[in-house]
Amino acid sequence: MNTSIQAILDYNPQIPNQDFLKADTRINVPFSPCDCINGEYLTHVFNYTVDSNDTYDIIATEDFSNLTTAEWLQSWNSYSASNYIPNNAQLNVTVNCSCGDSSVSNEYGLFVTYPLRPGDNLSSVASDSGVTAKLLQEYNPNMNFNSGSGLVFIPGKDETGNYPALSTSSGPSGISSGAIAGISVSGVAVALLLAGSIYILVYKRKKAKGATFLHSESGQPINQERGGVPPRSTPITVAKSVEFRYKELAKATNNFNIGNKIGEGGFGAVYYAELRGEKAAIKKMDMKASNEFLAELKVLTHVHHLNLVRLIGYCVEGSLFLVYEFIENGNLSQHLRGSGDNSGNNLLSWSTRVQIALDSARGLEYIHEHTVPVYIHRDVKSANILIDKDYHGKVADFGLAQLTEVGNSLPTRLMGTFGYMPPEYAKFGGVSPKVDVFAFGVVLYELISAKEAVVKSAGNSSYAKGLVALFDDALSHPNPREALHKLFDPRLGDNYPLDSVLKMVELAEACTQEDPQLRPSMRSVVVALTTISSATEDWDVRSFYGNKALLNLMSGREQGPANDFVSPPGMNLDSSSLHGLACVV
Repeated sequence: MNTSIQAILDYNPQIPNQDFLKADTRINVPFSPCDCINGEYLTHVFNYTVDSNDTYDIIATEDFSNLTTAEWLQSWNSYSASNYIPNNAQLNVTVNCSCGDSSVSNEYGLFVTYPLRPGDNLSSVASDSGVTAKLLQEYNPNMNFNSGSGLVFIPGKDETGNYPALSTSSGPSGISSGAIAGISVSGVAVALLLAGSIYILVYKRKKAKGATFLHSESGQPINQERGGVPPRSTPITVAKSVEFRYKELAKATNNFNIGNKIGEGGFGAVYYAELRGEKAAIKKMDMKASNEFLAELKVLTHVHHLNLVRLIGYCVEGSLFLVYEFIENGNLSQHLRGSGDNSGNNLLSWSTRVQIALDSARGLEYIHEHTVPVYIHRDVKSANILIDKDYHGKVADFGLAQLTEVGNSLPTRLMGTFGYMPPEYAKFGGVSPKVDVFAFGVVLYELISAKEAVVKSAGNSSYAKGLVALFDDALSHPNPREALHKLFDPRLGDNYPLDSVLKMVELAEACTQEDPQLRPSMRSVVVALTTISSATEDWDVRSFYGNKALLNLMSGREQGPANDFVSPPGMNLDSSSLHGLACVV
């Protein structure tokens, strides 16, 4: 619309949050000129670039919020309504406007073009506009305000909050003096367009062309010619994310049927969807979760990594929706504790647990070390680590993510999950990458023990103890190995290399140090886990060669006597050592 963001803000002092508009918010969009066309209409002509699947009806009702009609669009353009309108075609979109009427009043010279909606009436429109019903009817003498459609003209305030007066002058015959006055003041007149159903200015469907509060990655406002952006906005672009219509998401989830629901978090429910031939997961959030929605959208449109869940797109219609790639095997918490549809059936082996830890660490290392400014997740936990079909981990749920410059530790409102929050965050709200490191250390303890971050007493449901404290107690025990062994996941049996598990315990202990300065960086954590993973793979190879039946099967030999074992070259194993393989690297 060639209107700057700042101009829109100037005409809408009621907007509480400049970075976000609630669905169905009505906003004033100033435009000029309001010209007389063909001696018949006071109209402004907008230039519009056609997007894929656009029709005259969609442009009129959705993009221009019923400020024009499909019939008007057809009459002002060369494409017929029945024919396909080419992508990127330029259309003329005419919207009626008014510059005042001296026969009614000289006190009003700026007018809002408002599309009536079902449920409107003269009294309600007058009340919302701050003018009398009598004055409103006089400016629109032939309009039925109960019709639910059509345009009416309402006296509007300028950017100073005042009603500008009508300036009158003489002009050619045949046109009302009010219209002439408006046109002749300075050659053009300014009118106000009230976009009755512009859902979200930030995320208008024409992202690449329309005004946006979000910056480009260079820090310069997108489409500078269409207006500036408040400097406090975070540099980011949404150009890589697809905007979906609610109708399409509803169809993909069977109208968000309970049968499609696959999860629920603090900010909304997640539904399985089949969208455009691809499996997807759709998070539906309440409009009140706008900060979390924006945080996640900013991170996942800017940051792409194999071990971070991929954002496909978003939708803002009635609720907030984020569309992700579908991760087949649920989350880590479900697998460790046997809850949920995708858990419990396949026990995570020790080597798989190490791999998931390494994958997750790599994802966190990326947002800590390879983005400027740094991203801090702030809600790292096993429930936010998803497991794909190949049992690799992906970090998800960036709704609490926060940006900070390298080296900064920002105070913030306390948010997150108990059991994963480090002391400095719980006490003072201090946020740095070391907050994520602490939480990741708790996840490592979960991988070892399969216990929750906060463990409730079996005999006293009101008593609970943090998992970090349980491991600290075990490490302080006179016989730490024995004490630690009691915390290991019993479902693993003896199918793990003890040295590898103990190294994981040491790493988790380092990550959960009370002093954040003593915790390692995620880069160091990745290095340590790579070493543990390599040692675990070596142990897996030895365990493989210890499986006599499998070895015979692969070599084509039938299973022989119990003492018939062939060791690989360089390995000197006897039956007495086979039992010890489970705990020796």
